[in-house]
Amino acid sequence: MHRAVIAALGTLLLAGVAAAPITAAAAEKVPAKAATASYKAPRNAFNQPDLSGFWSNATLTPMARRPQFKDQLNYTPEQVKEMEANAAAEVEEGNEDTDPNAPAEAPKTPPSANIRPEFAAAGGDVGGYNRGWLDPGSHVMRVNGEPRTSLITTPNGQPPARKAGAPPAPRFGGGMGSFDSYESRSLGERCIMSFGRNAGPPMFPNGFYNNNYQIVQTGDSVLIEVEMIHDLRIVRLNSKHRTDNVRPYMGDSIGWWEGDTLVVETTHIPANQHFMGSWKDLKVTERFTRVGKNRLHYAFTVEDPTIWDKPWGGEYEFSPMGVGVIYEYACHEGNYALPGILAGARAEEAAKAEAAKAKPAAAGSSQ
Repeated sequence: MHRAVIAALGTLLLAGVAAAPITAAAAEKVPAKAATASYKAPRNAFNQPDLSGFWSNATLTPMARRPQFKDQLNYTPEQVKEMEANAAAEVEEGNEDTDPNAPAEAPKTPPSANIRPEFAAAGGDVGGYNRGWLDPGSHVMRVNGEPRTSLITTPNGQPPARKAGAPPAPRFGGGMGSFDSYESRSLGERCIMSFGRNAGPPMFPNGFYNNNYQIVQTGDSVLIEVEMIHDLRIVRLNSKHRTDNVRPYMGDSIGWWEGDTLVVETTHIPANQHFMGSWKDLKVTERFTRVGKNRLHYAFTVEDPTIWDKPWGGEYEFSPMGVGVIYEYACHEGNYALPGILAGARAEEAAKAEAAKAKPAAAGSSQ
């Protein structure tokens, strides 16, 4: 992940950017698909509901609702049509040939291009990504057939207010601007975990690419492979949480079946994987339910009594990844970019130190 991509992601996740500006209008109820209620998930060799396979949560719907939609749960058909048409046009423009004679410093997208600001930022640096390399999703997220305006399901589609005295939510950016050590850089830049919250919990699309997953079930565990940086979360079935204070990446996940629903409870989340500043007392409960041949419903609840007055959460539906399987995600920023960043910072510090030494000598010679 280039630094421009990571920086642009903050705007995407927190502001709820869509394919292009659209106007809010009165919500129109979209009929739910009656087939969902009667669907019965197939069973696997362990007589469990079969959730296995390759899934994607890529979508145009943001995690948090754009403010102009207020308490509008669903997009209108007109808004859906506009958003999805904008996304299609964006791809078409992004796939146009680049002038081979253009200078290296020329902008990769013309000012009039139909492209989201965060995507333009991602392609602005040397080695950045133009639109052809991005796969953020081309459709609005539908839950039971309803085109949702946000993945969060609070009344206004925003995280609830924090309790009085609770620390403010940290600003997005990780180690942006800090070059003292690799430890001050973000996990994504170090190729340890995906940027955004692909791995979770809770799990969200990152808005750029690689929003794919593989679920594998055994008799005593469920494995969730995350394409982005090939993270692997292991959910221990019918188990108990660890009793020490060890906090592994993605936390400590245990699960059980409630009918056709896999319930996953995660605690022991490490500080550098906080969710909106919550980690020490954070508990995330996820529910996975196969609601159709090509739909996997995902609901999450987060609770931290030191941050929020009551639990809150959201929902969306995974769709099949499509043709193919998940291949290795080769992340090289940690191998090449990060050493270069730190080496550049040390060289800059050395140059400043030399300049500081030279000043007293220059002052003495002028007297």
